[in-house]
Amino acid sequence: MQNLSKAIIILIIILYCTISCNKKEFLEKIPSSKILIPKTLDDFQALLDNHAILGETPVLGELSADNYYLIQSFWQGLKNHERDVYIWQNNIFQSDEHIGDWEMPYQQVFYANVVLDNLPPATNEQDEAIRWNHIKGAALFIRAYAFYNLAQLFCPIFDNTILPFENEFGIPLPLEPDITATLKREEVTNTYNRIIADLSDAIRLLPDTLPMEHRNRPSKPAAFALMARIYLSTRFYDKALLYADSSLNLYSSLINYNDISTSRPIPFTRLNEETLYQSNMLSTTNVLKGLVVPNCIADSNLYRSYDTNDLRKYIFFGGTPNLPTLKGSYNGTIFLFSGLATDELYLIKAECLARTGNYLEGMVVLNSLLEKRWRTGTFVPLSAMDETAALNLILQERRKELPYRGLRWSDLRRLNREGFEITLQRKLDNIYTLPPNDRRYVLPVPHTVLKLNGSISQYPRN
Repeated sequence: MQNLSKAIIILIIILYCTISCNKKEFLEKIPSSKILIPKTLDDFQALLDNHAILGETPVLGELSADNYYLIQSFWQGLKNHERDVYIWQNNIFQSDEHIGDWEMPYQQVFYANVVLDNLPPATNEQDEAIRWNHIKGAALFIRAYAFYNLAQLFCPIFDNTILPFENEFGIPLPLEPDITATLKREEVTNTYNRIIADLSDAIRLLPDTLPMEHRNRPSKPAAFALMARIYLSTRFYDKALLYADSSLNLYSSLINYNDISTSRPIPFTRLNEETLYQSNMLSTTNVLKGLVVPNCIADSNLYRSYDTNDLRKYIFFGGTPNLPTLKGSYNGTIFLFSGLATDELYLIKAECLARTGNYLEGMVVLNSLLEKRWRTGTFVPLSAMDETAALNLILQERRKELPYRGLRWSDLRRLNREGFEITLQRKLDNIYTLPPNDRRYVLPVPHTVLKLNGSISQYPRN
């Protein structure tokens, strides 16, 4: 009970201050009044239902990617780190800035660790045992999801070609709810081993069916989908195919875009039928908010790539053809959806089929998705003569289907590793470029974290 009390006190504190507060500030914020200590499964479920903390993911990858550009006057008024990450500066953080892209995932890890460390013993009563499994599985999923999102920003890309030097720069992996522990970077291989281990354990515990009214609660289809995303990002395409297929075998619903209004400012509903797991990019960003940021312009090459009969052109974008802007998000709000959904899985499956010797079936999967995106009666199935042509078509459609979903930065990292040679460019007062495979594809650890923990090393970005 003493350990539980300590953990929950820390949990209450974290609502008022970030993990990166110094120890003096931390001690000053300890509440003196009585607090409610979670004891039951309902209590722990309530912790995991705190979507304000657990439902947000990093945004700096999307801000660094090539799906949009900014008007200079708007760019100049951004927060320091948002302005600098947009032009890929070497040092993007100021010494006193608290960075949600680092702090929010580690708060999520803390929540998960509180649950995992303090769940009461499982009972023999069947219904309670099932709930216990689901809660533990959800906590493992949340920790894996947070670690993975951190790895996409603060780690070099992991695959079979990772070099020993690059392998040194994984992320800290706290597995207990102890914010006083001294943490260091783990190896990248250990980082991904932990992510995969947590998610594998979660898969065995989570429910087979999607919680239709609670898409912020993890399920087996969502865990399979996250595993597919992870293996795609690491270029283990055979495994990505296996998990994408496993998720789709449990839930494969697609929206017919002919049923979506192209005139509504926020076309999608909050819990649309494709959503497997609900999360959005940090709501604190001042850049990528559909409808309310007219100075954020969709990339012209991306916008022009949509056919006139492709309904995504009118559902995803507003503004004018010359200055297209974002509409409301896929999750029915102004905040950009970053969760897991079936459309992503169709594209993962199609791509991995093309990469593993079955490009014809991959095109069938791709066309089954696209048919739902075009005006009724206008879609002509795409075809390809060989694997290379099929892969190029699938990757083009991946970008058109999933813009502003927090996936492009990870795609750029892996595709440039394969020789796609994608160079990014920004035009403001000067022209800024990010060459393929540049070290700036790994973000620095915030200064506030380094000041508190001298054992965390900084990745050399130049």
